[in-house]
Amino acid sequence: MNNLRGHPRTGSNVVTQQIEASGDPDLTLLLPECDVEDPELSIVIPSLNEEITIATFVAWCKQGIADAGIAAEILIIDSSKDRTAEIAVANGARVLRTPRRGLGRAYIDALPFIRGRYILMGDADCTYDFRDIRHFIEEFRRGAEFVMGSRFKGSIEDGAMPALHRYFGTPLTTWILNVMYRTHFTDIHCGMRGITRDGFERMRLTSQSWEYASEMVLKSVHLGLLTSEVPVRFLKDQNGRLSHHARAGWFSAWHAGWINLKAMFVFGADFFLMIPGGLLLGLGLIPLLVLLRGPIMVGGLTLSLNTMLLSLIVSSVGLQLLLSGVIAQTLYDQIGVRRRKWISLFDYTKMVAVSALFVLIGLIAELRFAAAFAESNYQMRDSLIELNHQSVFGLFLIICGVQTFVSTLMVQAIGLHVPLIGSNISKQD
Repeated sequence: MNNLRGHPRTGSNVVTQQIEASGDPDLTLLLPECDVEDPELSIVIPSLNEEITIATFVAWCKQGIADAGIAAEILIIDSSKDRTAEIAVANGARVLRTPRRGLGRAYIDALPFIRGRYILMGDADCTYDFRDIRHFIEEFRRGAEFVMGSRFKGSIEDGAMPALHRYFGTPLTTWILNVMYRTHFTDIHCGMRGITRDGFERMRLTSQSWEYASEMVLKSVHLGLLTSEVPVRFLKDQNGRLSHHARAGWFSAWHAGWINLKAMFVFGADFFLMIPGGLLLGLGLIPLLVLLRGPIMVGGLTLSLNTMLLSLIVSSVGLQLLLSGVIAQTLYDQIGVRRRKWISLFDYTKMVAVSALFVLIGLIAELRFAAAFAESNYQMRDSLIELNHQSVFGLFLIICGVQTFVSTLMVQAIGLHVPLIGSNISKQD
């Protein structure tokens, strides 16, 4: 935690303590007069101009805390220009004042100030019902490390979610993520979610905006966090309040969806590499092997050098995709299971020998054809057809050797220079 220095400050009908984070002069922590000692749970909530709802939200949190029977703090990360911070502190919440720099960044800023063992996240707009947090606490105490809320397993009040989001956007992106990562979430965009502080630290979030939500889900998979899902109630905006998407304009929701898809694809690039790469490698390699001895007839069609050259391109692209997928999995794996497998399989000495052997055999095939072609006075004769076909396969072996060598260097470099975060390997629900 950052070194802190404090001095008294008088607010509106309440005495607070202002603490400045010495590591970042832009952050200021405001403490309520009656602060909670040694909380087990931290309710950590970003806010931006929520003076209409913040008092009700803090009251809801206190009701939920009391019903759950847990010692908890309420920490609001506030970038408002209105009275949100003042009202929150007056009602008993801690407030971390930050510049306006993104929803994901708000959680990154908050981490040094979180005291609880468990973290519960959400919105300060009273759309998620924080009067009922018992399911989250129960899952934490059963050993869960990441607890996702699900509006579809719970309830959605009429008018709370636009039809486009409810029936298209959220189900579609949730389905895409489940297919890519072999998970079983029902609502990946639910803002009400919980995580252990240890798990949150190990995630090392980098997303600055809305895509933090997808990054959290994806890293929970990469870290092997014990995950569960609980029902939550989703309510419509209170009278007089517009959602942040509505304030930003019609494009805001589409932009949020797009950057969340980007996060899914970037953190799951191996999905687009491993299976397609293996298929292309197989589709290209079969004709290369079949035509190794020369042309063949299939019906009335002759398959010869043109087919081999096309197969060479397809198989080379497939091999590159497959090896890139290996590199991606080695890089993404933060608990070491796949990384150890690939580092072991791509052992430096062994794979350098294999790569050199591929290149050597390929060069021999090329030299045999070049020598025979020169002996025939550079005339393509029928006797050279088989050697010509073998020389194309030799090109593939050379490409294979070079790509394997480079990929081995990358896998070994990741093993040396990218640290493992470490985690208890656990099975996802």
